[in-house]
Amino acid sequence: MVRKAFWFYFTLVLAVTIPGRAFAQPIMEQLKHGTVSANSIDIHFVEQGEGPLVLFLHGFPESWYSWRHQIPAVAEAGYRAVALDMRGYGRTSKPEAIGSYSISHLVGDVIGAVAALGHERAVIVGHDWGGPVAWYSALMRPDVVQAVAVLSVPFSPPASLPEGVTLNDLMAVNAGGRNYYRLYFQEPGVAELELEADVRRSMLGFLYSVSGDIIRDGLHSHGWDGHFPMGETLAAQLVIPEELPPWLSEQDLQFYVDELTGSGFRGGINWYRNISAIPERLAPFVGSTITQPALYLYGEYDLIAGNTPAAVGALPAVLPDLRGVIKLDGAGHWLQQERPDEVNGALLEFLSEL
Repeated sequence: MVRKAFWFYFTLVLAVTIPGRAFAQPIMEQLKHGTVSANSIDIHFVEQGEGPLVLFLHGFPESWYSWRHQIPAVAEAGYRAVALDMRGYGRTSKPEAIGSYSISHLVGDVIGAVAALGHERAVIVGHDWGGPVAWYSALMRPDVVQAVAVLSVPFSPPASLPEGVTLNDLMAVNAGGRNYYRLYFQEPGVAELELEADVRRSMLGFLYSVSGDIIRDGLHSHGWDGHFPMGETLAAQLVIPEELPPWLSEQDLQFYVDELTGSGFRGGINWYRNISAIPERLAPFVGSTITQPALYLYGEYDLIAGNTPAAVGALPAVLPDLRGVIKLDGAGHWLQQERPDEVNGALLEFLSEL
């Protein structure tokens, strides 16, 4: 079930007009910032609008700012659009213990934030790591999550693994003698030291290397799936463009650099260090699935988070109320930034049908 997104984009006084260009007013002046206490941490959020709650969850290595194009459009359509700084990022708490970043903690943050924001239910929208958190929030708490929309990471139903086998083991086998970025992140301190040595280079490298622009510019023939030769560093795999892609302004990049300079990469990387605990945490839900309305969007060249034809093709069978699977031709991983108006149109259509 694949359908094309129709163009639906609001021209807003306070919104972005063309991807990569500056906002009509500085974004920090447009949006309301706040903090709620939930699940034993303080969660920073940014919001605009009034109405039913639409909660946005970002991924690695980003911030609430990755939803800068969606917040005004969703707010103008009659919703309370709230984007979180996820656990370990920005102004949100950054617990020291690696085990404090499990999928249970992350889902607990989301469900706790809904209540702390004064709502009983919400539509959850997630991208990258925020995608699994959105999927599993919907799976675990259908009483709270009214509907779910995810970008770039397809739903993986809970499954049991053989005794003594971990997800890290499976990733290593799949890598076939190569390294893999999720495995590279497992050793505490290694990736942090490498990425924090030059935050601007790291952030720009991540944003460009898995975008659709690296294909368009002829530097890669296909999307990068996160594997690289043993003995090499992750930073060496990141491609730095001579010019910023059209969807990323110098102002946008500097915001990310400032945020990650302040927070460091450790919190976000700790999410990866809990991957092998996911099957155990989801064990009570094996055999169940998400029954709420669902929407999935992905980029043609995005391979970094499992957008294989098999994974995308399986979605209609495992999500009984899947309202759409939307492929954006020419796009990469950073869907809501690379193609904001198409993403906005798809989200607003999805919301209007609930």
